[in-house]
Order: sequence, then structure tokens, then C-alpha cells
Amino acid sequence: MRRLQVIQRSVVREMACLGREFQAEGDIVRGPGTTAVAVREHVGQGGGHVDLGYVLRIGMGGGPVVWDCAVGLGRTEEEQLQNAVRMWRTTTASAVVEMLERRGVHGDHVLPGSAAGVAGWHAVQGPACVFGFRSGPLGDWVADHQLLPTVAELVVPHLNDPVLNGVKFFFGGRVGDEVAEVRVNGEPVAAASAALRRLSWPRGERLAWARCFVLLAADPLGLRGAEGGVEPAGAAMVGRRAAAGALLRRWRER
Repeated sequence: MRRLQVIQRSVVREMACLGREFQAEGDIVRGPGTTAVAVREHVGQGGGHVDLGYVLRIGMGGGPVVWDCAVGLGRTEEEQLQNAVRMWRTTTASAVVEMLERRGVHGDHVLPGSAAGVAGWHAVQGPACVFGFRSGPLGDWVADHQLLPTVAELVVPHLNDPVLNGVKFFFGGRVGDEVAEVRVNGEPVAAASAALRRLSWPRGERLAWARCFVLLAADPLGLRGAEGGVEPAGAAMVGRRAAAGALLRRWRER
């Protein structure tokens, strides 16, 4: 129960950073409108591992849920959990909020017809999370490179939700101890992971990692209203064009 309480308090705090008021309610954390965050435990997993689902249509069976897992670093389990939720907010929750707002504040938009996107899908990428020791070169590389085009054709066969799919990139490590993984809706995609590993991101002698999350929506406008209230100003403009540049925020554990 204590793990759940720590995670829920962290979700409330981190969502407030995105201008959202959430509150714990039983096993979930309720947000505005029909949004919520669900917590799911993995058998045999502990420490700083969290598995969170951003629910967009709670109480409406079959509504989209964006699931993602994160692992945080820290001296205690509580600190690890807090940092894991912060990482999730920085990358994943930011992308969901940006998709709902469509203002270009919390993420970048890539339209379906763009060479940087995925055919037939509107893409929203949240900020990258780059952490570890001497992670500056890796952070600079992430800011200057687009990952989605590298794996676009490889992930399409795995987009099994007709409404909304999540693609996570996690890579880094150090020379001789590297990790490169692409997951679609939580499931690893071997070919896409191999393509990510072949990219020329810097490998140093100290441990450093990068994490990015991209939402692929068939019809982002169809999900508006999930939070209730009025459509935010500027939403229509962002919906018609892709936001320029790569959005990068660095969050480091030293």
C-alpha cells in the first residue's frame, strides 16, 4: 500500500507541473473530465519501477489508455519511485497533455504527411529525458536528431490500437554496455530496437541514457473534450501545422 501511496502522491504533484489537478481516488488518480492515471504492478518488479496508464475516457469501456513504464534512480525506494514518476511526466504525460491541448507547449507535433512522421498518424512527441553522468553529449545529439523516421516503417505493423498508440525510445549506457530499445504500447519491437542501436548516438565511458515518448493518434481532434471545459486558445492553429524544432528537457541523476 505504501508504494501505491507514494506513486499516487507523485502523480498528483507531477501533473500539477502540467497545470492539471489530479487527486487520489481508490486505486486510481482522477483528473479533469474523464481523465485518470491508473497504477499497475508487475509481478517480481519492485524498487523504482512504475507502470502507469493515462486513461482518457474513464467509465467508457474501450476508451484509449496510454500505458508506459519507467524506472527511477535514487538512494531509497521512495526517491526512486518519485523520480520514475517525474520521468514519466516529463516524457509521456507531457505528450498526452499536448495532444489534448494542441498548443505546442508540452510537445512537438508531426503531421501525417510529413517526412518526419508516420503515414496515416498524427504524432506528438514529449520532451526527451536525458540523465546519467556527463550526459551532455547525448542530450545534444537527441536535440539534433529525429528518431521517429528511423523506425516509422518498422513500428507500423505493431500499431494495434485504431485510435492511439505509444512508442517509447530508451537508449544509452556506455561503451561495451549499451542498451537500445523501442517499445510500442509497452511491447518491444526487435527490428526497431536494432535500427535505434545502429544510430550514431554518442557512447561515452560513463553511464548516460535518453528516454523519449511519441504518441500516434489516428484522429487527435476526436479525443478533444476528454478533460471537459473549452478548447484552449491556439489549438486549431497547432492542429493544422507541425511545431518546429525538437523539444528537449534534460533531467539528470548524478
